[in-house]
Formats: sequence, C-alpha cells, structure tokens
Amino acid sequence: MNVQSIASKRGRKIEQVLEGARTVFMADGFEGASVDDIAKTAGVSKATLYSYFPDKKLLFMEVARLECLRMAENYDQVLHEGSDVRIALKSMGMDLMTLITSDFGLNVFRICVAESDRFPELGRQFFENGPMKVRAMTIDYLDQQIAAGKLKIKDCALAADQFAEMCKADIFPCMVFGIDQKPSKDRIEHIVDEAVETFMARYEA
Repeated sequence: MNVQSIASKRGRKIEQVLEGARTVFMADGFEGASVDDIAKTAGVSKATLYSYFPDKKLLFMEVARLECLRMAENYDQVLHEGSDVRIALKSMGMDLMTLITSDFGLNVFRICVAESDRFPELGRQFFENGPMKVRAMTIDYLDQQIAAGKLKIKDCALAADQFAEMCKADIFPCMVFGIDQKPSKDRIEHIVDEAVETFMARYEA
C-alpha cells in the first residue's frame, strides 16, 4: 500500500483514524505514539486502523502529507489577500519554517531518509503530494507578480526553490546534525526576513 492509494480512500472511518493520529503524533511524536493510543483517540479498533494503515510509518506520512496541504491552504489565503509581496513572502517563509522546525517536520525528514531503502516510494510520493503542491503555488504566485509588474524573474521554479532554501539557511543543517534542535522564533524570523530582502534585491522589478 502506498500514499497515493491511501489518499484515494475516503470515508468517516479513515477520517477518524487520520484525525486521531494527527492528535497523537503532534502530542507524542512518531516514536512516542503507540497504535493503541491512536486507535483509542480515533475511536476505532486496532483492526480497523490496520485495515487502512498496516504500518505506522505509512500512517505518519499520510498525516504529514495532509499537514502540507493544510499549509498550502494557508498559502492560498495569503496569496489571495492581495498583500504586499514582501508581506506575502514573509508569511509563506514563516509557515514553511514553522512546519520544518517542528518535531513533527523533523520526524518526517528522518523517516523519509531512514526508510528510503525499505519504502523507496514513500519519500517521493510524500514530496509530490505535499511539498511539490506548495512549490507549485509559490511559482504561480511569482508568475502573478511578474504579470503585475512587481517582480522580474526569468525562471520562477528556480526562484521559488531559492527562496525556500534561503529560509532554511543555517537552521535546517543544524537541526539535521543535532546542533540546534529548537531554533528560537526570533532567529527563524530574522533568517526569513533576510531571505525576503535578498530575494527582493534580486527579483524586484
């Protein structure tokens, strides 16, 4: 079973499982979350849970995919508010870093890396169904701002990737290598602010 086939299943029971899993994973992390606790919180039997998700990692990654879609919805709201480009970019950058620097986000990264041999499709399907959707929305926003005469960009896909990487500068490598697991909000905001200003210095029309 893969993420795509799971995503195609919808109904009251699976929604209960996913909401219960989200609650438990957010509270206890991946390692601390037990299948018993998830089933209890979701109000379903373990047999029902396993019928949808035979492996806890698959359940976790589906919850993670849905979290990315939640972030995409926040992006969509920001992009349709018609706010200043700098304000929109900062909001997108802060949403991105809030997810990435959370225990939840770090668990996603570690599972994708650790399970790349056993579940080779896991990381790719999560990336395509989560982060790639956010990336596509960023590219679309940049295209709109070019049309409005606010930005001047030749390669919007590259520019979107550059912005995301600048927002992660210093913070993400330190988290991956265990140097700084909990960057402060002030530090995250400072780096995102600098990413926005660097981006605008290069691409503002």
